[in-house]
Amino acid sequence: MLDEQNQLLKKYSVLTYLESGDAETVNEEFLNDVIVGLAHSPKRLPCKYFYDERGSQLFDQICELPEYYLTRTEQAIMNDHAAEMAEQLGESVMLVEFGSGSSQKSRVLIENLISPAAYVPIDISREHLLKTAEDLRERYSDLEIIPIVADFTEPLTLPKSKNLASHAAVYFPGSTIGNFTQQGAEKLLKSIASMLGEEGGLLIGIDLQKESSIIHAAYNDSAQVTDEFNLNLLQRANRELDADFEMDSFSHKAVYNPDDGRVEISIVSDVEQEVSIADETFEFEKGEEIHTEFSHKYTIEGFAEMAARAGFALHKSWTDDNEMVAVLHLVLDD
Repeated sequence: MLDEQNQLLKKYSVLTYLESGDAETVNEEFLNDVIVGLAHSPKRLPCKYFYDERGSQLFDQICELPEYYLTRTEQAIMNDHAAEMAEQLGESVMLVEFGSGSSQKSRVLIENLISPAAYVPIDISREHLLKTAEDLRERYSDLEIIPIVADFTEPLTLPKSKNLASHAAVYFPGSTIGNFTQQGAEKLLKSIASMLGEEGGLLIGIDLQKESSIIHAAYNDSAQVTDEFNLNLLQRANRELDADFEMDSFSHKAVYNPDDGRVEISIVSDVEQEVSIADETFEFEKGEEIHTEFSHKYTIEGFAEMAARAGFALHKSWTDDNEMVAVLHLVLDD
């Protein structure tokens, strides 16, 4: 079995994601990552593939759920402190948002920026991004909107704006950084640091450590929208890769691991079964899991220490009254 896995890992090398968002290229990469992930032991699938058009719609629904505190709490922080944040980011900035989705949180920030040069939303979901960009252009007719369809974990070159930007700043809300391992998070922070100029900065949202029951409920909502969001990954493989996952035979699982400070999310095979994708067949034991996502919870001090190893210094932080969520402004450390 191990030899077969090694052969598959060699056969399906991960392709480079093109910023053009070419559909054929994206599907090839998706196929490669699914084959490699299911050949791995334990099985895994990258969480970036949650966000096709359907997945993006489901995530927008999750953000409205009563159990999912993160979005509304971070939005409230933005509403209360956007003017101060914009002042920290500075005049004539090119604002680059990672994983922009519907750009809901960024709107209040955009409206407070001082003579911004451009807004650059970056997202892997092409259809969702382009619809959002069209809406933003109607709403902010004087602001240049430059959408980029890309995987922001890969190296990126910032576009040139029509208006001269004095510097660039990255906005990374939603505690998406929590989906990465510590090593992966540090690597991404280093990549952001190298992309920014000397005057650049990073405005980032993080989910803070809190009572386990609150965290558990956020990822196991009573309406089961999170279940559907997680399982949509398999449905996407069926739609786009002609896989034959039997959806009634898999279920969502999310547990909080307080020792590691993270939610561990997976898809569980409820029965012993086989799944075919392309020319490959994968066996599942009953109860076997496909890991799909981590969601790390931080302290401000702990995150600042990690960011420091990537070349950033904590400049300012904002939290809600209950200290559930924080937004941090990081600058490059001299």
